[in-house]
Amino acid sequence: MSSTARHALIFVAMLAMVSFAWAEPGKDASPSQKASAPALESAGQLTFGPDNILFAADSRGTAVYALDLGDSDKPSDEEMAGIEDVDEKVAGLLGTTPRQVLIQDIAVHPKSKNIYLSVSRGRGDDAKPAIVKVDGKGNLSLVDLTGVSYTKAMISNVPAEDAKDRRGRPLRAMAITDIAYSGGHLYVAGLSNEEFASNLRKVPYPFTGDMTATSVEIYHGAHGAYETHSPISTLMPYEIEGEAHLLAAYTCTPLVTFPLDKLEDGKHLKGKTIAELGFGNRPLDMISFDKDGEPYILVLNSSRGGMKIDPKDVEKAEAIVTHEHITRDTPAAGVPYVTLPMAGVLRADNFDDKHLVVLRRDLNTGGLQLRLWRTEWI
Repeated sequence: MSSTARHALIFVAMLAMVSFAWAEPGKDASPSQKASAPALESAGQLTFGPDNILFAADSRGTAVYALDLGDSDKPSDEEMAGIEDVDEKVAGLLGTTPRQVLIQDIAVHPKSKNIYLSVSRGRGDDAKPAIVKVDGKGNLSLVDLTGVSYTKAMISNVPAEDAKDRRGRPLRAMAITDIAYSGGHLYVAGLSNEEFASNLRKVPYPFTGDMTATSVEIYHGAHGAYETHSPISTLMPYEIEGEAHLLAAYTCTPLVTFPLDKLEDGKHLKGKTIAELGFGNRPLDMISFDKDGEPYILVLNSSRGGMKIDPKDVEKAEAIVTHEHITRDTPAAGVPYVTLPMAGVLRADNFDDKHLVVLRRDLNTGGLQLRLWRTEWI
């Protein structure tokens, strides 16, 4: 081989190495592709999708990760009785104190039934994210993301890093407020940097980059006004009269439906407000579950306990378009609900066909607990 040819080959090889080095690890990659550890910048919402993929939201990093954790398909033979002071145990894993631990969300692996916790170590701008696994025996372990197969979807048009709301809270922290998977798409609620800030994004999975973003508007009966800036607090996919919808709950506390086939890129969509669940309250989580063979919807709240809703009432609900009958004395309107004694319950997920797993704060000690609750109690 001539010297010129040899130099040409070396040059081509160097170009290939440079191109590989600058490729973003995990971006639009196959879930089976190994890459460097996903660089989560913040702990956010969790949900499982197809093939036991764990979706993890990262508001500060303006991304959603799809993580293949390689978990077992076989559940433990033992049933977790519950864990007291789970915040203390997580703090021990992370080398900090319970006051510096914030559990953002929980999700149950569909096969192994291991419980995954999204955790912030610290409570300020320098808080570090972690994912903790709780196995069937109640053992806690820190998930090592090094070498985990993953892909990543970036969220565009997010609030600026220094943007604040009128209470001084960072808007970037609300770039992603909840996520839900349904029918081949991940739905991402949060704020954008646009005039109508409240946003619903739809991301095909596997991630291809073909994301759509729809600004959304609701009628807030308690305020007597249409609103476009308040983000969705929690959401879940639900079928209403045979059509796919998102059921979304907002702070203070409208319950709204959005038809999935109306979510189009660059469009503006008005939701249908079907309930006002009360003043001075923030919905924390929302799931569907079965009890005695019948489906129900459970809404967990910061100050109004749990609310059990019959889907039949959701299907026949009329839109709320006036606030004249909503007062401080009678704050509820629209879809009826049963109030449940679930004070202190912060998060919930389906465990199996007879149980939910709940994260609750002990009202006497202030410590956090993980519990299995039978659905027949709800």
